[in-house]
Amino acid sequence: MRKILLLLVFFLAIGFFILSFGELENVLLTFEQSDGRFILLAVLAVTAWVLIEAYIYRKLYRLMDMDENLRHLILLAMAANFINVVAPTGGIGGIAVFTDDAQKRGLPRGRASAAAALFLFLDYGAFMCVLALGILVLFRRNNLNSGELFASAIMALIFSGLGALLYIGSHSGPQLEKVLGWLAHQINRVLRPFIRRDYLREARAHEFAQEIAEGLTILRTNHRGLIVPFVMALGGKALQTLVLMLTFLGFGVEFSAGTVIAGFSLFYLFLIVSPTPSGVGIVETLLPLALGSLRIDLEEAVIVTLAYRGLTFWLPIALGGVAFRLLQKE
Repeated sequence: MRKILLLLVFFLAIGFFILSFGELENVLLTFEQSDGRFILLAVLAVTAWVLIEAYIYRKLYRLMDMDENLRHLILLAMAANFINVVAPTGGIGGIAVFTDDAQKRGLPRGRASAAAALFLFLDYGAFMCVLALGILVLFRRNNLNSGELFASAIMALIFSGLGALLYIGSHSGPQLEKVLGWLAHQINRVLRPFIRRDYLREARAHEFAQEIAEGLTILRTNHRGLIVPFVMALGGKALQTLVLMLTFLGFGVEFSAGTVIAGFSLFYLFLIVSPTPSGVGIVETLLPLALGSLRIDLEEAVIVTLAYRGLTFWLPIALGGVAFRLLQKE
């Protein structure tokens, strides 16, 4: 069964890269116009961001009374990101990477699932703080429109919904099982007329709820342990914003602090609420227009968008594919 799943992931990855080949080619051509010094600094910032994510997972693992070495958590974090892109399931695929790994290494599956779910919640929470600053910048510049407000509302609902599920799970496993089962049923009901099959396995939703509730019960007595991981998640978002600033510098594009903050906020917002995997096609279309509204020349906005996608999307995806392969060999 594991070999079948690995083959499925392999073919999904190949299909994803084939469909996105045009974008990847444009990204590579774009970097030929850059100042390599700033791009190198941006790559180092991306590396630091990946390391911070691994440290967050380490903190969450210890919160769940588990210990795992940092190297292995780096591989898990990158592999989870890779799976979430090539096989998008609203973050569940990435959580499954941690669950599967915990089973192989003799760790509690439920606690590993809980750590991965909490990471997602903290990551979204950190972004909500940055998004608030970005919305403030857009408001002060009279650039805030209904589309951005609608997308922000969706983001707020996603964050609140995830928080509610984690709260329910920390207090009642059976209640979480009922809620997730109901959600899976409703999603299948909506999508079945279009895809002619169930999008989610409802039995798996019940199993997942049982597993994750086991780890979430720890939060009832040790919820303060989330403070440090949350601060680190804010640091990760600061590094992603720094990468955008270095991208502006790498192509000699003039900018202000407000432009960088608002630009990153819109980039990440489009990435999350987009109906396509990690915003492929959507981000490349909408972000240049958003940067243009922030007084960036449209041609320069397109270049910055492609380069930033290369640094924060294609580079981590490539590393994630390698990490996923290495994990299978362990």
